[in-house]
Amino acid sequence: MIRTRRETVGKHQLIRGDSGRVLKRLAKGSVDVIITSPPYNIGLGYRSYKDRLSEEEYLSWMEEICSLLHRILNDKGSFFLNIAGSSTQPWLPFELVVRLRKFFILQNHISWVKSIAVKDVTHGHFKPINSKRYLNRNHEHIFHLTKMGDVPLRRVEAGVPFTDKSNINRRQHEQDKRCRGDTWFLPYETVRSKEGKFSHPGTFPVSLPLTCLQLHGVRPDLTVLDPFMGTGTTLVAAEKLGLQAIGIEADTAYVKIARERLRELVTLDQKAS
Repeated sequence: MIRTRRETVGKHQLIRGDSGRVLKRLAKGSVDVIITSPPYNIGLGYRSYKDRLSEEEYLSWMEEICSLLHRILNDKGSFFLNIAGSSTQPWLPFELVVRLRKFFILQNHISWVKSIAVKDVTHGHFKPINSKRYLNRNHEHIFHLTKMGDVPLRRVEAGVPFTDKSNINRRQHEQDKRCRGDTWFLPYETVRSKEGKFSHPGTFPVSLPLTCLQLHGVRPDLTVLDPFMGTGTTLVAAEKLGLQAIGIEADTAYVKIARERLRELVTLDQKAS
């Protein structure tokens, strides 16, 4: 059994412990935005988690976790679930999200593009697959789940500038920004070692939770949760936007990295103010 330990860094709570046990203790409706990337069950090399359950075990476990997330999510909250399959298990994300229909409505399905070729130029980064059967996997899923399917979004705040600036006046837009749609090109920063990704096999770039939070709408009183915190990227995004966040993580080493990242950022913010 993992012993639960709580600590505070700035506005944020870091909880080392089992997600299922910790989530049962959080108050009903106490969280406004959930952003997380759980283990994908595709054999990634986590330090202390075996990422290779049977499909039924994995889906049942995730269904239980998401039922707890439904209880603690505010009725007007957003749950952004980042998940991917593999070439040999392409159905897994869809099998999961179908099971979640008993708890949530799928309000938006976003394709997170990590690498794309435009004409003959490749933008972004991907992990190549050595295969005669499968294509390189350059994208993942972000399922935007809500309780009623009616959460109003800040589409422009999370948007992108117009390429054709004549659209601004011609279409009477208030600013040089439009909804970015349901395909997000959010590349990783270039890293050349495991240390560059904090020795974690499943990190996402800070731009991903930042964009999710901007899309939901940023208010000072928002509480953000990542039940599979990893190295703390969601909490880093929350700090950058002046929000409070809760991160849950079972691995002591990853909690330590998250703590160090947050302390460094909180110290910089305090000096700037």
